[in-house]
Amino acid sequence: MNRDFTATADPIRLFAEWLAEAEATEPNDPNAMALATVDGDGLPDVRMVLLKGHDARGFVFYTNFDSTKGRQLIAHPRAALVVHWKSLRRQVRVRGSVTEVTPAEADAYFASRSRGSQVGAWASIQSRPLESRAALEKAAAEYSAKFPGAVPRPPHWSGFRLAPVEIEFWQDGAARLHDRVVFRRIGDKWEKTRLNP
Repeated sequence: MNRDFTATADPIRLFAEWLAEAEATEPNDPNAMALATVDGDGLPDVRMVLLKGHDARGFVFYTNFDSTKGRQLIAHPRAALVVHWKSLRRQVRVRGSVTEVTPAEADAYFASRSRGSQVGAWASIQSRPLESRAALEKAAAEYSAKFPGAVPRPPHWSGFRLAPVEIEFWQDGAARLHDRVVFRRIGDKWEKTRLNP
């Protein structure tokens, strides 16, 4: 993209453009993002997850609802994420509220996963203590035998959509004179502000 991204009025379209560029250039997981949640004491937690969809409604990722992040998001449905594309020297930060995706969306995405990943969603009691690697492999083998054909989506496995109220774009600049633009949702419109680096 040769044009000045700070002139853009639509952050959703700009994100799609930047992600498409990253998909063409990043060597690994251009859809990887750091997801921040909070626990009951307000203590932040952050981990890497994969972005699996994005549109005007928000940014979608999937998880075990019984995992630490799943439980935190259900109890405190607000989150932040950051996508960093090192080779492009760009990042995007997003904050907003979180809701569950529809069962149909979760079913469709689960069906698109590899069989091994589907079985793993049943076998892993995510974020809970694990006796050994052998115990996890045994559970996977048991669920693989239990579901010799199609693997159904577990009831505890689904997705979340982060509906953005704020999206910030950052691009590296010479002498640390970076370009930063933040979009804040005001009603059904986006208000744009250019920020100092």
